[in-house]
Amino acid sequence: MLSPMDMPFPGPDHLRRQLEAHIQSLRAAGVEWLPLGALISMAPQSHVPEAPLSVPVAEVLPCEPDADTKNEATLDQRRQALAVLAEEVKKCTQCAALASTRTQTVFGQGEPGVELCFVGEAPGGDEDAQGLPFVGAAGQLLTRIIVGCGLRREEVYICNILKCRPPGNRTPLPNEAANCRGFLDRQLELVRPKFIVALGSCAASNLLNTTQSLGRLRGRFHDYHGIPVLVTYHPAYLLPHRSPEKKREVWEDMKMLLTKMGREIPSKG
Repeated sequence: MLSPMDMPFPGPDHLRRQLEAHIQSLRAAGVEWLPLGALISMAPQSHVPEAPLSVPVAEVLPCEPDADTKNEATLDQRRQALAVLAEEVKKCTQCAALASTRTQTVFGQGEPGVELCFVGEAPGGDEDAQGLPFVGAAGQLLTRIIVGCGLRREEVYICNILKCRPPGNRTPLPNEAANCRGFLDRQLELVRPKFIVALGSCAASNLLNTTQSLGRLRGRFHDYHGIPVLVTYHPAYLLPHRSPEKKREVWEDMKMLLTKMGREIPSKG
């Protein structure tokens, strides 16, 4: 029986293929930097250049994978990467007030690769209890909006600016939104929706980095990293005790969205 030292060493082509496969899986999971170990050299130690602490993944493997390989694993790798990111969110304690009062984090709901994503403000009491976004009264109304557009809730992705419930359902603070921004950007990068709907002024201002009012943002499309974004009222604002008359305006927004998506506008009758 051969000892490990006697076994044939893999050739450079085999090693490169293994390295490429590993780096591609890291890139799909959202890893952008890798730690770089000390350089191996036969030269005297004084001639070995100092190594940087980390190196971009793109420099480790600058070449793009062929189209077949890239398309084959994309959805599965993105789904796994979202699960990894959700676990990271669960451990987050950057916002002490939120981490100490939450029941659990509320990451998002849906599958990567969907055409449409809804981004809200923050979880409420029902969401904090169930760990899912938009499951309370506002969530039921959002579901009716989605169905009214000729879609099913399972066909869209839903998430929030914050992943924790603010105490008393207050509006998220600027530093809380900033702390959660990295999670949101990575989440949307993995989901890769073709269109985004920002629900309410808080979601719109944070997602688009703007101070414009919801009234000025409505009625036109905006841009988030190349993705068209439509701004409309938050479903909670449409509930009976608030401003149910705004439902008509939301439907006008949804018709604009469906036209942009190239979808038929369902009849309201």
